[in-house]
Amino acid sequence: MAHKKGGGASRNGRDSESKRRGVKRFDGQFVRAGNILVRQCGTRIYPGKNVGMGRDYTLFALIDGYVRFEIGRGGRKRVSVYPHPVRPDGASPNGGDG
Repeated sequence: MAHKKGGGASRNGRDSESKRRGVKRFDGQFVRAGNILVRQCGTRIYPGKNVGMGRDYTLFALIDGYVRFEIGRGGRKRVSVYPHPVRPDGASPNGGDG
């Protein structure tokens, strides 16, 4: 009979790969249609104007334009894409009516 215990394997060494979630395009950034804006678990951020949502809750741009993060009703965060840049006060950047 053996008088030594067998050398057991280490009990560590298990970790899952990161999912690379988070905001990929930021407020005011220009994006092309199809660009991924946010990868998320569930609806932490909701789709706004010109933004689509994938099966895994990924938010993506439907048009070329500028990203805008907004607070909606009930304090919900949402992300929209507008064809022209929008200033923080909501005014048009060239001072015109539209």
